Amino acid sequence: MRQERLITPPDFLTAVRIPLAVAFVVLANPLHRLIVLAATVVSDVGDGIWARRTGGSRVGAILDPICDKLFMLAAFWVLFRESSLHLVELFAVLLRDAVALLSFLAVWILGRPTALPARAGGKAVTIGQVLVLLAFIADSDLIRPLVWATGAVSLYAIADYSRVVLTSSEREPE
Repeated sequence: MRQERLITPPDFLTAVRIPLAVAFVVLANPLHRLIVLAATVVSDVGDGIWARRTGGSRVGAILDPICDKLFMLAAFWVLFRESSLHLVELFAVLLRDAVALLSFLAVWILGRPTALPARAGGKAVTIGQVLVLLAFIADSDLIRPLVWATGAVSLYAIADYSRVVLTSSEREPE
């Protein structure tokens, strides 16, 4: 059995999303924001592939979702700040992330650590969020339909994760 390491090189690629989040907020040029978004997507996909090939870490398991959520929060703050999204649309596009954060806090407070592997619904939400950001950068009229589609997929992802958690907790002995 392979012992999980505390930190691995893919974790540094994950951490790159923190300065990228700051860059997305401070840069106003659409081309610069597109480059930042592309670098973020590459780091997100790349760190996962790299970690699966070389082995993950305890830090990476925590850092990856934090960096993902931090980037999305920063990027969507820009859309809200620039009046490209209304508050309810901001909530819709970040719904899955808000529920994930609340779930993490509840699990942490209750002291019941659990790991949920990525699921298709969660991946689809991330793709939807990236498409919304691309529509914003391109100043496309598709931004609002993409926001609501992402919100709908978020509801599915939340229901799917909830089902997995509830069925797995029913099987666990007390």
